[in-house]
Amino acid sequence: MADLYLPATTDTPEIDFKFSSNTLHIAGEAYPENGVEFFLPILRQLQSHLKSISGDPIEFHFKLTYFNSVSTKILYSMFELLNEYAKAHPNSVLLHWYHDEEDDTILGFGLDIQEDFTWIDFNAIATA
Repeated sequence: MADLYLPATTDTPEIDFKFSSNTLHIAGEAYPENGVEFFLPILRQLQSHLKSISGDPIEFHFKLTYFNSVSTKILYSMFELLNEYAKAHPNSVLLHWYHDEEDDTILGFGLDIQEDFTWIDFNAIATA
């Protein structure tokens, strides 16, 4: 599957999914006017990729500094896909969760992800 790169805009994050190396990056802010329209093709490509591999390790670098409620729902769908993959292939998904050391909201959301998606290995990384 071809890699997926979308540059950041004022209201959408940078998406850099290197399917060729199973490394996923999402960074910036996510409050697109139509979150479903923005994220749905990304979710479909991720789902297709996960079906095409079998137990290969995946690293997800999550560096969002802000995301709205619509984006939150869709991000949960992304984590559900990764959690199901990790459930079928234990210890295969590592989520690096970057957060400003003073941003309790982003960290709190990450800790919720850790609690809700127990098959995903979680690594919180504080940044200055």
